[in-house]
Amino acid sequence: MPVTYTIDSSRKLIRTKCAGDVTLAEVIDHFRQLVRDPQCPEYLDVLLDLSEETSLPSTSELIAVAYEIKRVRQRVRFGMCAVVAQRDALYGMLRVFEVVAQDYFGAIHVFRTHREAETWLGLVKPTLNKVC
Repeated sequence: MPVTYTIDSSRKLIRTKCAGDVTLAEVIDHFRQLVRDPQCPEYLDVLLDLSEETSLPSTSELIAVAYEIKRVRQRVRFGMCAVVAQRDALYGMLRVFEVVAQDYFGAIHVFRTHREAETWLGLVKPTLNKVC
């Protein structure tokens, strides 16, 4: 499956992973599944992992995804959204997504690494550089 997810109910966190050549239809289907999932709470933070995605969405596709997020808000609201996108082109397009989807999250930010994204979400403690 190009789009998979797991819900951590104790953290109110959804970990969504997109891998390979992901289509807009597959992303929309992901939201349809989520809305029907009895394990889905009314509120979730999001860790969106695109590190294995090979496709590159267009601006119009990103706008369509933002519309789907708006549509599912009747069932689930999203808080913080950390996106991991390592490829330059995908990272740039997801920065566009930050702008078009910002009204549908408490906060959204794109990162290059899992560690940065998880730290921002408060899932791991930031590393401190010791000065000797």
